[in-house]
Amino acid sequence: MAKLAERLPSVRSIELDNAFYVEDGTWIESLTVVASEHFDADALVDDISGASLFYTSEIPTASADVDIRRLTILATESYPFILGLVLRQEAIPNRIVLQDGGFEVVTTTRDWDQFRSMADEVQDTLGEFELLSVTQNEDPGEPLDSGRLTEVLVSKLTDDQLEILETAYNRGYFDVPRETSETELAEELGVAQSTVSERLRTAERSLLELIYGPRE
Repeated sequence: MAKLAERLPSVRSIELDNAFYVEDGTWIESLTVVASEHFDADALVDDISGASLFYTSEIPTASADVDIRRLTILATESYPFILGLVLRQEAIPNRIVLQDGGFEVVTTTRDWDQFRSMADEVQDTLGEFELLSVTQNEDPGEPLDSGRLTEVLVSKLTDDQLEILETAYNRGYFDVPRETSETELAEELGVAQSTVSERLRTAERSLLELIYGPRE
């Protein structure tokens, strides 16, 4: 992941969706790469020693300045790969993403002692560890991107809904406090304020239906 980020100046984030250990330090990895401009996945991976691209697909987005691609690669990772550190502690890796030059890792552990053991190994092995938050939860969640949420969302939302959600998110509409208003979003998109309000409500309802709606 770090090598991909080094070779892609426009990278915004690289998320590890899934990974399977083969042998001798070789992994099959599924990654979602988000960049600020179009990139050639084949050329990107070809430049990396010990990595080969098995498959790539483009994830639709309504934003013209964002390129999102899912990559499946065969990679030989130098020991220790951060996922290996988490798994050796028998913790559940819920999310691993590289952005802004650092890895953000969300994991589920049985108790505080198991978490401390994992944190100590990360610190000792990689030399740096920062605890951002701890939450006690009865539901451990799914390992990594089991539900392929990104692909589900873009298949359920219309282009207009994707556009308004992306624009609103990028402009800080969902921040607390808000960094922009519906009026400012309307001016940027060239539509009426009432249209922005309607599209936001329908998009939010579509998202909630994915969580609380009936299952097919």
